[in-house]
Amino acid sequence: MSDVQQRVERYLAIWNETDPAARRAAIDELWTEDAVYVDPLGVAEGRDAIDVFVGAAQKQFPGLVFRAAGTVDAHHDVARFTWELGPEGGEAIVVGFDVAVFAEDGRFDRVHGFLDKVPA
Repeated sequence: MSDVQQRVERYLAIWNETDPAARRAAIDELWTEDAVYVDPLGVAEGRDAIDVFVGAAQKQFPGLVFRAAGTVDAHHDVARFTWELGPEGGEAIVVGFDVAVFAEDGRFDRVHGFLDKVPA
């Protein structure tokens, strides 16, 4: 498994981490201090805002899990990957893809999210 694939899997694990302290520790480790997350539902600037954004997604979709859907496509300091959100072992109700830009140290600096499938 590539280093980028592992980083993306750890990134997705943050979205599933329901323990606030563990989630925040993972965010602090994987994201730069001034990181930005942007998707059609909002913008989160900085680790504090990213933590709040992830927590809000968990409240909106309780019991559902994020998982990778395919392999990561990466070059230089950029990666794109598809993800799904659904019940464990069940059909995805949301599908999207993210484009991540990494800092020189390999941490996430910018993530641009797109939604391909959303509930009606």
